[in-house]
Amino acid sequence: MQAAILAGGLGTRIRPLTEYIPKSMVPVKGRPFIDHQLEMMKKKGVDSIVLCLGHMHEKVTAHCGDGSRYGLEIKYSIEHEPLGTAGAIKNAENLLRNMFFVVYGDSYLTADLREVFEHFSRRDKLALNAVYRNKNMIERSNISIRNGFVAEYDKKGNSNFEYIDYGLSILRKEALALVKRKMSLEELFGKLIGRKELLAFEVPDRFYEIGSFKGINEFESYLNSAGIADAGGVT
Repeated sequence: MQAAILAGGLGTRIRPLTEYIPKSMVPVKGRPFIDHQLEMMKKKGVDSIVLCLGHMHEKVTAHCGDGSRYGLEIKYSIEHEPLGTAGAIKNAENLLRNMFFVVYGDSYLTADLREVFEHFSRRDKLALNAVYRNKNMIERSNISIRNGFVAEYDKKGNSNFEYIDYGLSILRKEALALVKRKMSLEELFGKLIGRKELLAFEVPDRFYEIGSFKGINEFESYLNSAGIADAGGVT
């Protein structure tokens, strides 16, 4: 399984932490967040990573190298101007397999990735979006689903929706034909919804993120409850 990680953002909501380091390198329990994320991906069966980078990309490439320290193959796609989240994936097209996960660079996911991948691989659709029945608890819900498909997607949130974007998608490479050079994932999802090509997969547990100070605190609490040591590994 391969994952494209979108890690080119500026991290403006958690300044001053991101004044001198990219968001994915923000320390959590004494280690860069990306270490936690990549170790999680490896544990869940991913073997290949494409890091889509922009802002301060040199710090990430110097830290992660070829991925061997994580037991992963890591390749890099660098954008030299903002391309949007879907545009960043399009920019990495030549590094991507025929099916691949898309993960946000500030997200830590507890879902069974293999189960999600196998569900998608058995269906002849272009994309899948994992969703969590949020009911406006973590943040405002932004997705409605119907008959196993995403029916509506509103990035800003809609209090009438029950589900939230889990931060995990799968795309077939053919879906990138719908992507313009500069485009957001929300725009791509809109096109896929219109074609009834965006499957929904409900996951049972919430996600964690470090895009806000509240999110960092919640993620640290999760690591403590899971027995994850500061130096990495399980206590």
